[in-house]
Amino acid sequence: MATTVEYIEYVCEQIREIGDIRYKKMFGEYMIYVNDKPVAIVCDNNTFVKKLDCIKELMENAEVGLPYNGAKEHYILDIDNSEFCKNVLIEIEKVTPVPKPRRKKLN
Repeated sequence: MATTVEYIEYVCEQIREIGDIRYKKMFGEYMIYVNDKPVAIVCDNNTFVKKLDCIKELMENAEVGLPYNGAKEHYILDIDNSEFCKNVLIEIEKVTPVPKPRRKKLN
């Protein structure tokens, strides 16, 4: 089951106050960016975040899962708990670099 537009917009609404929020469709699912930094993956109407040291204590009771086949295990974010999600994503944003622009391939 693919993520619905309604769900991705709900996720963005839940965290809107923490910075510049946008999402991008990737491989049929979505990546959420805060201040141009990739902070969460949304797959099958679930929000996943990487298992990072900076959020280990915050997420100690969180469910875990695989966002897609071949992925490493991620934490599943309870997106209905807006304040908690904002705290988690703020910590992730602090340690996540802005991706370097891709160079265009020359033919």
